[in-house]
Parts: sequence; structure tokens; C-alpha cells
Amino acid sequence: MALTKVLITVKTYPTISSKYEELVCTAGFLENGTWIRIYPIQFRKKSYDQQYKKYDWIELDLVKNDSDFRTESYRPYSHDSEIKILDHIGTENNWAERKKFVLGKIYYNLTELISEAHNKEICTSLAVFKPAKILDFTIEEVEREWDKNKIAKLEAERQQFNLFKQPEDPLEVVKKLPYKFSYVFEDNQGKKSKLMIEDWEIGQLYWNCYARHKGNERKAVQDVKNKYFEDFAKTKDLHLFLGTSQLHHYVSHNPFMIIGTFHPKKEIQGKLF
Repeated sequence: MALTKVLITVKTYPTISSKYEELVCTAGFLENGTWIRIYPIQFRKKSYDQQYKKYDWIELDLVKNDSDFRTESYRPYSHDSEIKILDHIGTENNWAERKKFVLGKIYYNLTELISEAHNKEICTSLAVFKPAKILDFTIEEVEREWDKNKIAKLEAERQQFNLFKQPEDPLEVVKKLPYKFSYVFEDNQGKKSKLMIEDWEIGQLYWNCYARHKGNERKAVQDVKNKYFEDFAKTKDLHLFLGTSQLHHYVSHNPFMIIGTFHPKKEIQGKLF
């Protein structure tokens, strides 16, 4: 694929990998409007001028990710491949320029989308989905720390790698979110589903609210719910970016998770008479 332009629309919250330390899954659109996934990327190890934002046009050297059967999956040629930020699409005219790429193909029927994912000839793993109705936003407490064995393995590998070098700073990884946030919704056939939100933005929103409320978690999660349920779900034209995980793509009844939101203002239709 070589040098490729991608409009970034998805950045998931970093996860811990025993092979690559922190990893971020990035996805977006090519210039022709088709989806592409870029994984793995050690995002926080990139220099500041390569740390792209959502709706940045970037250019990088991509090759097919041969370890991932999903057709949209590509990876940087190497971990040192340069990422060039070319431009940014803003929110002018109610996200008009963004809509040209994001709203090209929208799914409304979740059963249809899951069927495409399980069909090995189609193997859809990224999609824009418009829920018919958002029913709820749930907050569930989860493990507060990363797997200690995985962290210990990362530290051991780093020390071995730097055996003949100057000692590095202690291993620092992104803080693990202590809560899981999910939308409960219906599709256009009345099918009810609950999907976890893996977006980096919701994680960063939680930590910002946590800091603003001086460590009060109850107030922090309420602020997150206010943004995603009272604002996005009730007052915005909410669409969901959905993606599958490679591990669960064919074996899970519903392999999708929410990897981002698209939330311009609702367009007010003028009266004809």
C-alpha cells in the first residue's frame, strides 16, 4: 500500500500488550471513503509532532497486517515508520466536511451488520451505525490495575533490552480505567443491545472529570454520563463507530464494540408550508 493518506476518526483507549507495551487501535477513512484499521501503533512513544488527533489527515507507510484476517487491517511498515500530519478537518458548518466521509455508508440493522461480519467473504469489521433509540448509559466498576504478571514481563523485557545501555526511567503505562461505560440501544428492528465504549475520548473525559472533582469518582462518572447520555444521546445526531476484535470476530454472537462516536448537532428541517 506504501504511503497512504488516512482521515483518523477512531483512537481506542490504550491497552497493555506483552509484546509491544502500550498499544492503540486507530481507524479511519481512505480518500475513497473506505474504512481502514491501523494496528499496532505505540502511540505515546511517537514524537509530539507525530501524535495525531481525530480528524487529522495523516500519511504513513502501510502494509497489510498479515497476522489479521480482517480485510480492513493494516499496520505501519515498521514501528519507526514516520507519521506525517497533513491537515485537520474541523467542525465548521455542523461538521459538514467530516460528514462527507463518515456518513457515506450507515448501518441501521444490527443483525444485518453482524451477519456481514460473520460472512467470511465480506468480513465487515468496521462500520458506522445509527441506533434507532438510546435506552441507557451504564457504568460498571472493573479491575483497577493492569495485570501484574503482564506488567512484570514488560519490565523484565525492557531491562534485558537495556542491559548494556544506560538505565531508562521506570516503566510508565497509561492508567487503567476503573469503570466500564456502555450504551444500551435499539436498532431499527427493535433489537436491543448493550455495547461497551472503548474510545480514548471517554477515558480521557473520565480522568479530566476525576481531576476536576479532586478524586471524587461518583461525580466524575456522573459527568461522563451527562455528556454521553444527556448530551450526545438526547440532543445530538448520534452515530456510533463500531469495530470488532480479532479474537472474537467469528466466535462471538455480537463481536462489535463501540470504538467512537460521531455527534454533530441535529439538523432542524424547515417547514414546507
